[in-house]
Amino acid sequence: MGKITQNQNFWRRLIVRLRSLQAAVLTLAISTGLLVVLTNFQVNAVLREQGTGNREQGRNIQVSNSVPIVQKSHPLPPTLAQWQDKTNSGDYFDQIKSTKVGYLIWSSFPVKVKIETPTDINEKQSQIWVNSVSQAVQEWSIYLPLQVVEKLAIADITISRKAPPLQREPNGKILRSRSALTTYDLYTENNILSHRFTILLSPSQTGDYVLSAARHELGHALGIWGHSFLETDTMYFSQVRKPPFISVRDVNTLKRVYEQSTSLGQS
Repeated sequence: MGKITQNQNFWRRLIVRLRSLQAAVLTLAISTGLLVVLTNFQVNAVLREQGTGNREQGRNIQVSNSVPIVQKSHPLPPTLAQWQDKTNSGDYFDQIKSTKVGYLIWSSFPVKVKIETPTDINEKQSQIWVNSVSQAVQEWSIYLPLQVVEKLAIADITISRKAPPLQREPNGKILRSRSALTTYDLYTENNILSHRFTILLSPSQTGDYVLSAARHELGHALGIWGHSFLETDTMYFSQVRKPPFISVRDVNTLKRVYEQSTSLGQS
């Protein structure tokens, strides 16, 4: 009994010391503030979309330097600040994914979009493709300031008519081809953490499906890093026969995204 009592006293003293140490660490964390520290890391992940369209969005994050970054919110762009939903249609914000640097929010406007002119088809077909993608940019520019640019070097978002790379399962099996792929990269410029997007639209997409795919993938590139489960939303997870326009729910979700915090645009 004496040995048991001594052991009990020992463990009690140890627990008290650990609790004191835990409190000290918690106080230090609060006093120094919450910092998101980015060290040398690389993340390769894909949010798969099932369905006939088999769209996909992926992320490739590479940060070469160790930089402490605080996540903060940015002021809403005027176009979203003025947006009001009088129909109370709701949103699907709970389906939107945050990232290691917070939400994928643009803070410098207009967001510059480069539409690469296809060279593997005839001139008429090429112009039709460019016109469809341009229409998608115009539709989203109602809600966020966008600008089509000619120079690739200054583009924030690049859209190309190119087949997304094939995806393999761990066992080596090749999955079916993808109709579109959206990826982003992180970089720093003048000590500001920034990002850029690349959108690949498969050459197999024709007619209204080019517009639909461009509209959907642009939604990802503007910050909607997730999907809706309603076919009436342009960010529905799969292609449908009658592609929907940008819905009230899409815009409601976009606005909620831009109300969140992020490390992007922070020094």
